[in-house]
Order: sequence, then C-alpha cells, then structure tokens
Amino acid sequence: MKTFCTIYFLTILGLSAHLFQDPALEESVQRGSEIYADFCVTCHLEKGEGVMGTFPPLAKSDYLMKNREASIRGVKYGQQIEIMVNGVTYNSAMPDPGLEDEEIADVINYILNSWGNSSDEMVTVDEVEVIQK
Repeated sequence: MKTFCTIYFLTILGLSAHLFQDPALEESVQRGSEIYADFCVTCHLEKGEGVMGTFPPLAKSDYLMKNREASIRGVKYGQQIEIMVNGVTYNSAMPDPGLEDEEIADVINYILNSWGNSSDEMVTVDEVEVIQK
C-alpha cells in the first residue's frame, strides 16, 4: 500500500509540474479559476461540461484548441455566432462579461488548462489587447 501511495503521489506531482512549469501560468490559472467561478460557471457549469445544444462545453473542447483568437474574441466581446464544438452546433448568445484584458487572459488560461484541456502557450494580456471585434 505504501508503494502505491508513493507512486500515486509522484505521478500527481509530476503531472502538476508538467502543467505548471511556468510560475506565471500557474498564477494566471489560479486567478482565472476565481473569474470562472464568478462569470462563467452559471452557463458552462462547474466542470466546464456546458449544456448540450445550449451552452458549449469548455472541457475537452476542440473549438477552443483550434480557434484561439476567436475564443479570446468571444470572451472579450461576447458573441452570437453559430459554432461547432465537439461535433455539436451551438448558436446561443454569450453576453460580453465586461472583463479587463488581464482577467480575460487569466480565465482563458484557466479554461485551456482544465478539464482535459492542455495548452503549452500561455495567453498574455498583450495577445488579448490586440484582438478586435
């Protein structure tokens, strides 16, 4: 049992170290989790699973990974366009949450590194600033 616990601990430690080799990303993800809880959880739910046909999932989302700029734009300005996520079409309005650029970067970093998503490239404030409608 002790060997199993040791292996389990080292595995979790290794996964955590892999996810957050960059302390800036780790801090951004932490801040983003708080923003997600305040602004996003109502529609996209606690584990990012969304509501089938109404609010797209953020967990294991092919759309987020393939459409980085559009995803940032959607969070920055809100959106009302048809999108396909994991093979399902969504056409619900997402209001502009009124977040600052740093908050947008943080919440997207949280989403891109949660629930089966993994992004090697951190979203920066500079990247968010240049996104236009």
